Amino acid sequence: MSSPALPPRHSLLEDAQALLVGALVVALSVVFLKHAGLLTGGTAGIALLIHYGAGHAFGLVYFLISVPFYAFSLYAMGREFTLKTFCAVGLLSLYTEWLPHLIVIDRLDPVFAAVMGGLLAGAGMLMLIRHNASLGGLGIVALLLQRKKGWRAGKLQMAADALILAVAFIYIDPVLALLSILGAFAFNLVIAINHRPGRYFGM
Repeated sequence: MSSPALPPRHSLLEDAQALLVGALVVALSVVFLKHAGLLTGGTAGIALLIHYGAGHAFGLVYFLISVPFYAFSLYAMGREFTLKTFCAVGLLSLYTEWLPHLIVIDRLDPVFAAVMGGLLAGAGMLMLIRHNASLGGLGIVALLLQRKKGWRAGKLQMAADALILAVAFIYIDPVLALLSILGAFAFNLVIAINHRPGRYFGM
């Protein structure tokens, strides 16, 4: 009995649109979170903490924080994944500085900002994942530890996110910190429901 044929790989154009659109959707979620004074998990959460605390531009901070993780990415995930991730991180950094010049928000309910920010980030991340890319950072370390130590990457990422969001209670209003946790839940819900092995056959 012959084995089933492998699905066709994504074309260069398909990969390019996924990076451009996926990073843009995530950037919109960051705009919502920043406007409402909320946080999120992962490297973006660290960049937001620095942005709130020191006033540095989120895009620049996020890009610089991500740089050391490319070595882990190259070692754990290979050259193609690392190159796509570098492009996605660069696009997100540019988009987050560009979008505020295109969008003027007069009023944004913080609950809506938390939930919608999480949902948008999850949708954008799915686009990147399905085209063999990510937004780098702590997720790369989690994947490396899973490969080398057998530790579950999802649990490691969740633990890191929990630590970052716990710090939120020190730097921002407790209500906003709780809403940030709600946003992180929305993000992880999108990933958990839509990113399952065997459900998606694109490459």
